Amino acid sequence: MNKIVSILDSMEYGPAPEDDANVRAWLARHKGSFGHFIGGVFTRPGKGASLTAVNPANGEALAEVAEGGEKDVDAAVEAATKAFKSWSALSGTARARHLYALARQVQKHARFLAVLETLDNGKPIRETRDIDVPLVARHFYHHAGWAELRDQEFPGYAPVGVCGQIIPWNFPLLMLAWKVAPALAAGCTVVLKSAEHTPLSALAFAEICREAGLPAGVFNLVNGGGATGAALAAHDGLAKLAFTGSTEIGRVLRRQSAGTGKKLSLELGGKSPFIVFDNADIDAAIEGVVDAIWFNQGEVCCAGSRAIVQEGVAEKFHARLKARMETLRVGPPLDKSTDIGAVVAPVQIEQIRARVEAGVREGAALHQPSWAGETFARATEGGCFFPPSLFTGVSPASPLAQEEIFGPVLVSMTFRTPGEAIALANNSRYGLAASIWSQNLDTAFDAARRVKAGVVWINSTNMFDASVGFGGYKESGFGREGGREGMFEYLVAAWQKNARALPESPPLAAPVPVDDEAGPGSAPAGLDRTVKLYIGGKQARPDSGYSYPVLDGRGRLITEAGHGNRKDIRNAVEAARKAEGWTAMTGHARAQVLYFLAENLELRAGEFAERVARMTGISAKKAAAEVDTSVARLIHNAARADKYDGRVRAPQPRMLALALPEPYEVIGISCPDEAPLLAFVSLVAPAIAMGNRVVVTPSQHHPLAACDLYQVLDTSDVPGGVVNIVTGARDQLASVMAKHDDIAACWYVGSAEGSAMVEAESAGNLKATWVNNGKARDWFDASQGQGEEFLFHATRIKSIWTPFGV
Repeated sequence: MNKIVSILDSMEYGPAPEDDANVRAWLARHKGSFGHFIGGVFTRPGKGASLTAVNPANGEALAEVAEGGEKDVDAAVEAATKAFKSWSALSGTARARHLYALARQVQKHARFLAVLETLDNGKPIRETRDIDVPLVARHFYHHAGWAELRDQEFPGYAPVGVCGQIIPWNFPLLMLAWKVAPALAAGCTVVLKSAEHTPLSALAFAEICREAGLPAGVFNLVNGGGATGAALAAHDGLAKLAFTGSTEIGRVLRRQSAGTGKKLSLELGGKSPFIVFDNADIDAAIEGVVDAIWFNQGEVCCAGSRAIVQEGVAEKFHARLKARMETLRVGPPLDKSTDIGAVVAPVQIEQIRARVEAGVREGAALHQPSWAGETFARATEGGCFFPPSLFTGVSPASPLAQEEIFGPVLVSMTFRTPGEAIALANNSRYGLAASIWSQNLDTAFDAARRVKAGVVWINSTNMFDASVGFGGYKESGFGREGGREGMFEYLVAAWQKNARALPESPPLAAPVPVDDEAGPGSAPAGLDRTVKLYIGGKQARPDSGYSYPVLDGRGRLITEAGHGNRKDIRNAVEAARKAEGWTAMTGHARAQVLYFLAENLELRAGEFAERVARMTGISAKKAAAEVDTSVARLIHNAARADKYDGRVRAPQPRMLALALPEPYEVIGISCPDEAPLLAFVSLVAPAIAMGNRVVVTPSQHHPLAACDLYQVLDTSDVPGGVVNIVTGARDQLASVMAKHDDIAACWYVGSAEGSAMVEAESAGNLKATWVNNGKARDWFDASQGQGEEFLFHATRIKSIWTPFGV
């Protein structure tokens, strides 16, 4: 029979290989050997350590790449530091022109870059050609606009400085663009470490930078493995570190960077749920699974690797999914008809196999296509290929359902009710993404609201755009890449550049009777009062039974305050978690409570001013000003409560992306001694205005102004548990809050040592932190004591993608 007729009858794809001659010629021009890119020039490949770039589809060595050491990192940071002054001084228009030029050069070399990425990484050419490279150009175009608009859109902000960036091997060129484009737009300079398995596209981008006329030192590239990344992360010359990779390494970087003053953003692992309700379009959901877990061989941090399917359609769903798996094509990545390419390296294949074999031993049912047998193994011998795989009958507690496999392996569970679906979806230490499938948009949006994930796709999956922020909750990291929120990662409030150091705070007085030189009878007459804690809307004695003396500005005893401990923090967190109704309230409703709180504080302004003056020793005039400013700060945050809201973006035709600021829910706050009432209000008000509940330690030496607020809170309709106040030693209590798994974010204003401690001890569950690194803040200055900086740290963006129209 004629071959064409046979093909029409079988509908099978024929081979359609992409030509790689241009990439081969490029490699030959460099003699298969590359150095680093530092200060606008390529270093000569040395005789030292090197990495071999290997084609994972066949094991072919593509090139030798120098492995950087401390001297290379030093040279790159020095070049970036030298370039920062002139680059950051350029006008927004000038920086925008450079980013525009990079975007144009990426487009001009799109085919070359797509083939190079496929050879180096193993992903199908259809994905690099149609997804990765177009998105790279999109990021540089989008951020050219932010470069132009930075000063108008981010008034009072400045570029953070020299940025160290470490990217993974699963999207080498795209992850480079995600990090480099916003950094350059903000006015920062960059030292990038490429992934050890996939360094070639970063080297090609370095050539593009030179071709596009980017000033020397603005972009620097150092190649290498873990040791090179560690040297970069530890470098004192960096002001910012951005990392995409494993959660384990993220913890190491959090601890390593603690106390250095570096800004840190982490985009880490995921175990994303793929929720299918019984009213979903099953056929569409099946194609969604293909894009969710078999896109890029499943080597995607946000891959929909956990299918959670409603019982009524589970049998039908699994049957159709198994049929679809039969038609998937695993093979040469340069073949344009290939669906699933090669896994990046033999070590990754071994990890995938080990996880799958362990799942089988546990008793889960493994399904692979009928063609995934000996014939497949022989056909793919020499390459890193793994067939699409499905596990059913998986327990929610199984490692299959809890641990990231990072391969083309889907695990599936069932549910009965929507509440059970959300419980299963949130039963993970990760919170990067989720995909929700339902023809009922009420069902879909309710699930999107309740799932704990930074990105949610409705009736879609694995969609990305430069205008839409990407990042996670929980142990998937903190910070965002893309969108307006992504720009904040590379900016810092300009006043912080010249902030003075806080004066050293004396240790807290011991919880023993005070040796008062005034002698007997000097204490004021009246009933003795020991100030208690404030937990769940009630005054409570400290668990320890201890209290400590509170002294006035002249060192004389005023009264005693409760000496809180870890059990008091535990009780306060429990009370805060129960007050979830506050988070569910509208911004308007929260605003009314804050206005009422301001009104009641103003009614007692004289009393509070007297207390502040006596505690701190400042003049009556300054104390009155502190109270007046505290009232004004409450009013400001009441006004913000219903106005710091989301944005709607249209990244694709008939697709909307909602950028919704969501509260962290429970925030731990450690207040400074300076301006004890005003600092307390300035920190607590924006946090609760955004819907958070707080556990707060007031000024350790001057806690009484905050404690006097108990009655004001009680009479201002603030629900119990929204504000919980635990007095005592700031750093001891901050340590407990930093390690507490049910506190999602910690704010700390105090010493440099305390800041370092909070950052280091937050690594356990990778909570977001906001610390002052021992620097002072003028709480009376509105540019330092209120505004978007506070609201930004009180929320995290959830990006919800949804189809819109037909």
